Amino acid sequence: MFMRIRGVGRPPRYRVRVHEQPSVSPGTAWFGDVEASGVVEAVDVRDQPERLRTPGWWAVVGEFEGAVRAWRFADVSRRSERSHAPVWRGPHASAWVSSMGEDAYRGAVERVRSAVAEGEVYQANLCRVLSAPLAAGGDGDEPDAHALAAVLAEGNPAPFAGGVHVPRGGGVDPVWVVSASPELFLRVEDGVVTSAPIKGTAVTVDGLTAKDRAENVMITDLVRNDLQRVCRPGTVEVTTLLGEEQHPGLVHLVSTVQGTLDPVVAAAPDLWAGLLDATYPPGSVSGAPKLAALDLITALEAAPRGPYCGAVGWVEVGDDGSVRAELAVGIRTFWWRDGVLRFGTGAGITWGSDPDAEWAETALKARRLVALASR
Repeated sequence: MFMRIRGVGRPPRYRVRVHEQPSVSPGTAWFGDVEASGVVEAVDVRDQPERLRTPGWWAVVGEFEGAVRAWRFADVSRRSERSHAPVWRGPHASAWVSSMGEDAYRGAVERVRSAVAEGEVYQANLCRVLSAPLAAGGDGDEPDAHALAAVLAEGNPAPFAGGVHVPRGGGVDPVWVVSASPELFLRVEDGVVTSAPIKGTAVTVDGLTAKDRAENVMITDLVRNDLQRVCRPGTVEVTTLLGEEQHPGLVHLVSTVQGTLDPVVAAAPDLWAGLLDATYPPGSVSGAPKLAALDLITALEAAPRGPYCGAVGWVEVGDDGSVRAELAVGIRTFWWRDGVLRFGTGAGITWGSDPDAEWAETALKARRLVALASR
């Protein structure tokens, strides 16, 4: 799939072979030590999942409401240190507004608790979207996504950090997403699919409660059931339960579930239809039972989540048809559209939830990152 190119005094470089479509549109994507540029094509994965079996390196952004898009890139190389990091110019700290105020959020928490009491759901993730005006530059250039990513990398490093920026007017679907996600949604490698849901958040380990642990176990079971729909019977297992992970300013409970893909699913042209139909949107940011929780979320939340709580990551398809992928849950994620920068935050609500504590959790998750993104 990759042709290795060497130059004197330069590190190895990797270029995706593009056979069928030589035209390239502007755009960049970066995850881990990989950076890609030049968009060859963009596809709607839900409508044409078989297109995501085309050899190459793809960036993927899924919206919580269901749409999942992918961009195939022409040039893929190892990231190098930037000698002059671009300067991020974000909105003023006072410009941010919430799609749901504190009183409204508390009322929505009580509505979820009532739904639990009535047996409609066991848990639902309740979110709000923060937004602030951020105009394009005087020359029409969109905000510099790489500059925000650099700020987040320095102030809030995350295991699944990355971004995708395909500007408008380039001939393919645009996107502007920068993520500092700590949560693995789906990893596919060597026929094994892995997910690591986060449930339970506190400032320190001592602040984690019995409610946090019960919620994590509940969502871990939901994810296990999701993966069983695409894996060989008997291969799905919880390899870590209630693991504790430290992140900047907070601690999470994280469990890990993995299984061996059913050979029929793994070989299918519409592999990604099977994976997404079984698992999307991620269980940790929807609730249990998932469909009932999604209905409740639709009724209670005041703004669409977009890429927040969706999926952000990459898929690599080899010339032999092999697939590697790493998609994060789109939490701790900024997205820009139509002159507005947005950031989502939320909390899992159960019968044991306290409305004040849940509001405080949403504020805790947002505080550090919104401050970094603000002037």
